Amino acid sequence: MRRQADVSRTLVWVAAALGGIHAGFSLYWALGGSWLLATVGRWAVEMTEDSPQLAAAALGAIALVKAVAAAVPVLVAYDRLPPRRLWRAGSWVGGTLLVAYGGVKVVVGGAVLAGVVPTDDGYDEVAMTGHTFLWDPLFVLWGAFLLASLWTSRRSTGARGIEGSRVVGR
Repeated sequence: MRRQADVSRTLVWVAAALGGIHAGFSLYWALGGSWLLATVGRWAVEMTEDSPQLAAAALGAIALVKAVAAAVPVLVAYDRLPPRRLWRAGSWVGGTLLVAYGGVKVVVGGAVLAGVVPTDDGYDEVAMTGHTFLWDPLFVLWGAFLLASLWTSRRSTGARGIEGSRVVGR
């Protein structure tokens, strides 16, 4: 049981680090950085050029949401955020959405880049490449590690089915 808790904690920290990378880039862009911004989309570049205050606020808000989403499962894993079952349920939903959203975007982006899916009006190749090979796989990995941490920290309760278990010291 102790080994399972250690594995779960490691997985949740990896998930948090991956989410932190996403949040960190959003914060970097909110503070005026531009490296890799074009890989998000032309809209992001234009917004930072045309309305830097609005871009800073929007990207700052996105960074905050990502940082909270990365931190909550860690806090729950160490019993620092009650009610535990509610936050675990939200983490299951969030992890599933990260994997599904990122996975669909990787597959579709890859199909567009490979010419399998034609586009009538063209597409932003830099952004499509960035999403297909960087940002969306990062979402998939974030979600997958989160789901793996949740899976390994569950416990069987006999006739009542599966329920979240305490990860700390047990």
